[in-house]
Amino acid sequence: MDIEAIAAELDVEREKLVHQLDELGATETGDLTGNVDYGDGFADAASATAERSEVLSLIANITRLLSDIDHARAAIADGTYGTCASCGSRIGEARMEHRPTSRLCVDCKSKQAG
Repeated sequence: MDIEAIAAELDVEREKLVHQLDELGATETGDLTGNVDYGDGFADAASATAERSEVLSLIANITRLLSDIDHARAAIADGTYGTCASCGSRIGEARMEHRPTSRLCVDCKSKQAG
């Protein structure tokens, strides 16, 4: 597993996500900055509420992904990257390549979902 390549990919993905948050008018912590103008296209309060709800959902998802990336970068830095947070076993290389922010091995993730 090429840790340096994975770290670089995580950094690129992080930049993209931060940019998306900026476009949505939010900070990395998910706080709204008020920099986005939704325009006058709303016909009524219900559509404005629905739009805001959708934006808040997107912001929550992006901040979760940023947290996952930050956790993976910290694990790379401290040498624990690829170690299951539950059982301490090594997470399979294929899983880490497919989802580089994985914190659990397949067995532990299956038990968690299950």
